[in-house]
Amino acid sequence: MELLLTLEWSPIAVLTLIAVRLLVEVVAETGASRSALKRLRFGSCPWRRRPQLRRPREMSGSEWPYGTFLQRLTPPVRMTLLGLGVRRQVPAGQIVIHEGIRESHLVLLEEGLTKVTASLPDGRSALLSLRVGGDLVGEMSALNNEPRSATVTTCGPARYSVIQPDRFKQFLKDHPDAALELAAMVSDRLRWSNRRRIDFTSYPVKLRVARVVAELCRTHGRQGMDGVIIDVRLTQPDLATICGASETSIQKALRELRTDGLVDTDYRRITVRDLPSLRKLGNLQSSDD
Repeated sequence: MELLLTLEWSPIAVLTLIAVRLLVEVVAETGASRSALKRLRFGSCPWRRRPQLRRPREMSGSEWPYGTFLQRLTPPVRMTLLGLGVRRQVPAGQIVIHEGIRESHLVLLEEGLTKVTASLPDGRSALLSLRVGGDLVGEMSALNNEPRSATVTTCGPARYSVIQPDRFKQFLKDHPDAALELAAMVSDRLRWSNRRRIDFTSYPVKLRVARVVAELCRTHGRQGMDGVIIDVRLTQPDLATICGASETSIQKALRELRTDGLVDTDYRRITVRDLPSLRKLGNLQSSDD
């Protein structure tokens, strides 16, 4: 989806693609209840701290990161989904989904961190987003039978389930609330992507970096002695692609943030010393939560 937005697809076109395939082909067939419709949340997708690794069947909905697909489901539906696929455990650097390949299975992440990248015309790769345990990836190809639009790679040891599209579609028919939650998840991702596009045009690089780093604290941060340590091994080129800036600009922004006493940087690690001040610098208010 992020790649479609990069290619200047309008938000309406992207939502139409998802809504038509989900709400018409799935929800309309099953007659979703009014109470299910009320569960559809189109608010911004806040980032939450990644939970400690544990067996998924021991986790309640509140322990999955907010906004992930598993967090949105009720316990019985969540357990049904976890039992649909074939579970795999892989090391860091494993490609879970290959860009350009015509395949339609879905991947339900249970533990670990992955990055979503897409190839650029000049041969470089753009980091589009990060996905954590509880997230569902590969839903676009499962719904429209088009080739994969991005590559998903594990950043560390990970466990996930491979779900065949026919089983997933039947799951949605049997659980129309889950279909609505899937639409809500896609909407949240679209909103996040739109926000990134606005950031690129509205804020200078230093503020973009402050906003991205503050959000990473919410999703992948853990409290340390000196501040919040971001448990994502991001290189400066990775951070540059997320922020839509050059590596030189990122280096300058990080240097200024260090001088301001807001962050410390080490090899592929960022420690945020003053998160409230960093959020204030990035104009992140409670409405962004």
